[in-house]
Amino acid sequence: MAVFALISWLKNPYKGNKAEVEVRRLNKKEIPVVILLTIAVSVLFFFILRAFGTANLLPGTVSVATSFAAAYLTFKRSAFFAAAYAANDIVLIVLWILAARNDISYISVVICFSVFLVNDIYGFIRWLDMRNRQEKG
Repeated sequence: MAVFALISWLKNPYKGNKAEVEVRRLNKKEIPVVILLTIAVSVLFFFILRAFGTANLLPGTVSVATSFAAAYLTFKRSAFFAAAYAANDIVLIVLWILAARNDISYISVVICFSVFLVNDIYGFIRWLDMRNRQEKG
Protein backbone atom coordinates (compact mmCIF):
# COMPACT_ATOMS: atom_id res chain seq x y z
CA MET A 1 0.00 0.00 0.00
CA ALA A 2 2.86 2.39 0.72
CA VAL A 3 4.18 2.00 -2.83
CA PHE A 4 0.71 2.67 -4.27
CA ALA A 5 0.36 5.71 -2.02
CA LEU A 6 3.74 7.05 -3.14
CA ILE A 7 2.80 6.64 -6.79
CA SER A 8 -0.56 8.33 -6.16
CA TRP A 9 1.13 11.24 -4.39
CA LEU A 10 3.79 11.66 -7.09
CA LYS A 11 1.15 11.66 -9.83
CA ASN A 12 -1.00 14.27 -8.07
CA PRO A 13 1.02 17.35 -7.15
CA TYR A 14 -1.00 20.40 -6.15
CA LYS A 15 -1.02 22.83 -9.08
CA GLY A 16 2.23 21.35 -10.42
CA ASN A 17 4.08 21.95 -7.11
CA LYS A 18 5.92 18.67 -6.55
CA ALA A 19 6.51 19.60 -2.90
CA GLU A 20 2.76 19.42 -2.11
CA VAL A 21 0.25 16.71 -2.89
CA GLU A 22 -3.31 17.53 -3.92
CA VAL A 23 -5.56 16.63 -0.99
CA ARG A 24 -8.92 15.20 -1.93
CA ARG A 25 -12.20 14.35 -0.28
CA LEU A 26 -13.64 10.89 -0.57
CA ASN A 27 -16.87 10.84 -2.54
CA LYS A 28 -20.04 9.15 -1.30
CA LYS A 29 -19.28 5.97 -3.25
CA GLU A 30 -15.78 5.60 -1.80
CA ILE A 31 -16.79 5.71 1.87
CA PRO A 32 -18.65 2.36 1.81
CA VAL A 33 -15.71 0.86 -0.14
CA VAL A 34 -13.28 1.90 2.61
CA ILE A 35 -15.57 0.48 5.27
CA LEU A 36 -16.21 -2.82 3.47
CA LEU A 37 -12.55 -3.37 2.57
CA THR A 38 -11.50 -2.60 6.13
CA ILE A 39 -14.04 -5.07 7.50
CA ALA A 40 -13.00 -7.76 5.00
CA VAL A 41 -9.29 -7.34 5.76
CA SER A 42 -10.00 -7.30 9.50
CA VAL A 43 -12.06 -10.50 9.41
CA LEU A 44 -9.38 -12.23 7.35
CA PHE A 45 -6.65 -11.14 9.73
CA PHE A 46 -8.72 -12.09 12.79
CA PHE A 47 -8.50 -15.70 11.65
CA ILE A 48 -4.82 -15.40 10.71
CA LEU A 49 -3.95 -13.85 14.08
CA ARG A 50 -6.05 -16.46 15.89
CA ALA A 51 -4.27 -19.28 14.02
CA PHE A 52 -0.94 -17.90 15.25
CA GLY A 53 -2.22 -17.73 18.84
CA THR A 54 -1.94 -13.96 19.04
CA ALA A 55 -2.33 -12.54 22.54
CA ASN A 56 -4.96 -9.81 22.82
CA LEU A 57 -6.69 -10.99 19.64
CA LEU A 58 -9.43 -8.35 19.49
CA PRO A 59 -7.21 -5.30 20.00
CA GLY A 60 -4.75 -6.85 17.53
CA THR A 61 -7.53 -7.16 14.97
CA VAL A 62 -8.60 -3.56 15.58
CA SER A 63 -4.98 -2.55 14.99
CA VAL A 64 -5.05 -4.30 11.61
CA ALA A 65 -8.30 -2.49 10.78
CA THR A 66 -6.99 0.96 11.66
CA SER A 67 -3.68 0.28 9.88
CA PHE A 68 -5.44 -0.84 6.71
CA ALA A 69 -7.84 2.12 6.76
CA ALA A 70 -4.93 4.50 7.28
CA ALA A 71 -2.95 3.01 4.39
CA TYR A 72 -5.99 3.08 2.09
CA LEU A 73 -6.78 6.69 2.99
CA THR A 74 -3.13 7.61 2.42
CA PHE A 75 -3.39 6.14 -1.08
CA LYS A 76 -6.59 8.16 -1.65
CA ARG A 77 -4.85 11.35 -0.41
CA SER A 78 -7.53 11.96 2.21
CA ALA A 79 -6.67 14.06 5.24
CA PHE A 80 -8.35 11.38 7.34
CA PHE A 81 -5.39 9.04 6.85
CA ALA A 82 -3.74 10.82 9.77
CA ALA A 83 -6.83 10.36 11.94
CA ALA A 84 -6.79 6.64 11.14
CA TYR A 85 -3.11 6.46 12.07
CA ALA A 86 -3.93 8.29 15.32
CA ALA A 87 -6.62 5.69 16.04
CA ASN A 88 -4.06 2.98 15.37
CA ASP A 89 -1.64 4.69 17.75
CA ILE A 90 -4.27 4.54 20.50
CA VAL A 91 -4.81 0.82 19.90
CA LEU A 92 -1.06 0.20 19.95
CA ILE A 93 -0.66 2.22 23.14
CA VAL A 94 -3.29 0.00 24.78
CA LEU A 95 -1.62 -3.18 23.49
CA TRP A 96 1.81 -2.12 24.75
CA ILE A 97 0.40 -1.07 28.12
CA LEU A 98 -1.03 -4.58 28.40
CA ALA A 99 2.41 -5.99 27.55
CA ALA A 100 4.12 -3.62 29.99
CA ARG A 101 2.07 -5.05 32.83
CA ASN A 102 4.19 -8.19 32.45
CA ASP A 103 7.47 -6.53 31.47
CA ILE A 104 8.09 -2.91 32.44
CA SER A 105 10.73 -2.55 29.71
CA TYR A 106 7.86 -2.18 27.20
CA ILE A 107 6.98 1.21 28.68
CA SER A 108 9.46 2.78 26.23
CA VAL A 109 7.29 1.53 23.36
CA VAL A 110 4.23 3.09 25.02
CA ILE A 111 6.10 6.39 25.11
CA CYS A 112 7.11 5.98 21.46
CA PHE A 113 3.53 5.41 20.28
CA SER A 114 2.34 8.29 22.47
CA VAL A 115 4.70 10.57 20.55
CA PHE A 116 3.41 9.09 17.28
CA LEU A 117 -0.12 9.91 18.45
CA VAL A 118 0.75 13.55 19.05
CA ASN A 119 2.44 13.69 15.64
CA ASP A 120 -0.54 12.09 13.85
CA ILE A 121 -3.01 14.47 15.52
CA TYR A 122 -0.85 17.40 14.42
CA GLY A 123 -0.62 15.92 10.92
CA PHE A 124 -4.39 15.54 10.72
CA ILE A 125 -4.93 19.18 11.69
CA ARG A 126 -2.34 20.37 9.16
CA TRP A 127 -3.80 18.21 6.38
CA LEU A 128 -7.26 19.62 7.06
CA ASP A 129 -5.76 23.11 6.86
CA MET A 130 -4.00 22.23 3.61
CA ARG A 131 -7.20 20.76 2.13
CA ASN A 132 -9.19 23.85 3.07
CA ARG A 133 -6.53 26.14 1.60
CA GLN A 134 -6.46 24.13 -1.63
CA GLU A 135 -10.26 24.16 -1.92
CA LYS A 136 -10.32 27.95 -1.57
CA GLY A 137 -7.66 28.67 -4.08
